[in-house]
Amino acid sequence: MRYTHSLPTLPSFDGKGLFGYTFGPLQQKDLEIYYIEVEKGHDTFMISKRITRVYYVICGSGYFIINDRRYDVSRGMLVEVPPKVEYSYSGKMKLIAVSKPRWFSSNDRYTKWNPDVLQGDFPLVINGGSWKIFGKSPISVYLGLNRRLWRKLPAALSTLGPVRSYGDLLHTLARRHGVRAQAPSTFFLRNRPQLELIRRVIEQRAKTDTLRVAVLGCSIGAEAYSVAWEIRSARPDLKLILHALDISKPAVEFGKCGRYSLVASPLTDTDILERMTETEIMELFDRDGDIVTVKSWIKEGIKWQVGDVAESESLDALGPQDIVIANNFLCHMYPSMAERCLRNIARSVRPYGYLFVSGIDLDIRTKVADDLGWRPLQELLEDIHEGDPCMKTFWPWHYAGLEPLNKKRGDWKRRYAAAFQLVLDDKEAGDSGNESTSVSVDAPLHEAMLDAPKV
Repeated sequence: MRYTHSLPTLPSFDGKGLFGYTFGPLQQKDLEIYYIEVEKGHDTFMISKRITRVYYVICGSGYFIINDRRYDVSRGMLVEVPPKVEYSYSGKMKLIAVSKPRWFSSNDRYTKWNPDVLQGDFPLVINGGSWKIFGKSPISVYLGLNRRLWRKLPAALSTLGPVRSYGDLLHTLARRHGVRAQAPSTFFLRNRPQLELIRRVIEQRAKTDTLRVAVLGCSIGAEAYSVAWEIRSARPDLKLILHALDISKPAVEFGKCGRYSLVASPLTDTDILERMTETEIMELFDRDGDIVTVKSWIKEGIKWQVGDVAESESLDALGPQDIVIANNFLCHMYPSMAERCLRNIARSVRPYGYLFVSGIDLDIRTKVADDLGWRPLQELLEDIHEGDPCMKTFWPWHYAGLEPLNKKRGDWKRRYAAAFQLVLDDKEAGDSGNESTSVSVDAPLHEAMLDAPKV
């Protein structure tokens, strides 16, 4: 029997304003203990159904709002929060929290954002629906049943018009009612056609030029290193300045180290090297037993930063970028927040620069691209859309599922484009005096992208 427990090596959960660790598993099945580092506060206000939570302030200070009343706290104070009361907390402090009984997924009802951490409209769907039958959402049951049926459907049938239309309906329900949360899945060389298009774009750069690239939502670094490897392999003469930014401090710190296990990664639920050949692994990494470390010539020039793409300050600090990559995190945001973030991200791209953005609700991407006049790149469009196999397997029953490409749509060349050149309109171009030296999309390129905290 185990009598002592140490702090886990890596966080068990994080949010925009905190991250935390779960001790155990403990022998007491009805008890759970956490260590929490609060940087801003809990993301939301919440009401517990059955769990009583007790918080002890190790250091720092802040305050709890419990039933609309503020309680200031500092080192050495204890806070007890019973079930069925609304509460949240803010500040900069370190906490020990005890949950009795253990946390379970249907316990918490989230009521609103904590304004010290997040602003904007609060999505009602975050609680999984307003009414349930036998404790389950009817829409969740309906989507779960269709998921099982869809997986058994022959591929030839899924492309038929009526079946495709039914799939579109299911996906609309999934996007409207799905409970969204950031996912830890990531891979090296995740979308090879997209990396190839980046290579073709940079081939047009002048020799000894400086290339500024930002990889947003970089997670534990797999995409940032993949992009850096592609660029440095194709154009070693360029001076690459690559910003890797993510909201999760533990993920950024892990990525900066550039050390990965061939056995299992503690911060992701995928085999992040599974899409690489042995030759590619040898080119990208130095190996020591079951540990691989990104080679120094690839890591050179990468600046790792903690930031939030919803905040202009985080992106303004990067400065104008030639290429911005924002892949596979906007789909996990609710539509209003995703649109706001995408418009904010676009401000980081210098005139005639490039934006690569996949893993997002296509309606949102198309709307923002049309509103802001982005030019969709047509080269490799279909290959990039099909380039990440795992996203296709989630359609139509999951909100993050990738809609199959449909050439019968009149707008398909815009809707399914995941790479854009951001140009100025005629008036803006005249005012700025800038001329495009980048690839034009009017000709071929060779001619001219938490779990919610438990406590």
